[in-house]
Amino acid sequence: MSRPAEKPASGRMPADIAARVRAIGPVIDPPATAAVYAPLHPREPYAGVKVTRDIKYGGDDRHALDVFTPEGAAAPRPVLIFIHGGGYTGGHKREGENFFYDNIMLWAVRHGMVGVNATYRLAPNAKWPAGAEDVGAAVHWTRDNIAKFGGDPQRIFLAGHSAGGTHVATYAAQERFHAPGGHSLAGLILLSGNYDLSNVPADERYAAYFGSDQSRYAERSPFTGLLKTDVPIFAAYGELEPPFLFEQSRNLIAALEQAGRNVSAIHLPGHSHISITYHINTHDTELTDAMFEFIRRNSA
Repeated sequence: MSRPAEKPASGRMPADIAARVRAIGPVIDPPATAAVYAPLHPREPYAGVKVTRDIKYGGDDRHALDVFTPEGAAAPRPVLIFIHGGGYTGGHKREGENFFYDNIMLWAVRHGMVGVNATYRLAPNAKWPAGAEDVGAAVHWTRDNIAKFGGDPQRIFLAGHSAGGTHVATYAAQERFHAPGGHSLAGLILLSGNYDLSNVPADERYAAYFGSDQSRYAERSPFTGLLKTDVPIFAAYGELEPPFLFEQSRNLIAALEQAGRNVSAIHLPGHSHISITYHINTHDTELTDAMFEFIRRNSA
């Protein structure tokens, strides 16, 4: 069975990029952050990579995923599924000329994996637990079909950012979303998500997805279930997160460690809530070096 490619030399955040991200500040600003990182990424067609877009994994228009595979490489390979953010009411795996999150898939292929980039239903039309249900459907599709693309269904790593981090955490933490046979995951990668919904600021987007009754937010949170799941966990967050999101990641990591879980965690100096994903597949490899090591260790 194949293993991920050898880890590249590590690199820190370049000083000029760090200055521009810090100038944006601890806010969620995708357009400003995209202006920093767009010039650092390739555009299609991607050399040596085959992209199969908009494969249906369910009946809704947003039940769609893209599969990224290397051309002419040995199989089977570990699989990285990525679930985007968007505040529960927005976001997409790829929006027009906004090619971000292709960068994460290209990184996966470059490092010996098959990439799966999935989108999901949004609030207010799709309320809790639609996000976790859709993640489950995407995982199950991957388990049943990824071998045809050179992926190993026994080595599926599930990653989510922001709201996507909440959805993948909820899927992993609550058995109700698993297919017969279990969660099918070799590892869970959490990037700047919400995990304890009883401790979030008032926001109409939370009400749109989780409902107006905030007394139910705790039971709908993945926090407690993450302390009990047997899925290996990697968690990352940036220095320049909005304060409540900074605390969400820090509190989860502390709780996992206190519960005796062997969690892999990294706090990224200079990175924001958006740059934590937009920078992937650039020369700034502090995060992806740690992710790679997590995947390598759990791919045995």
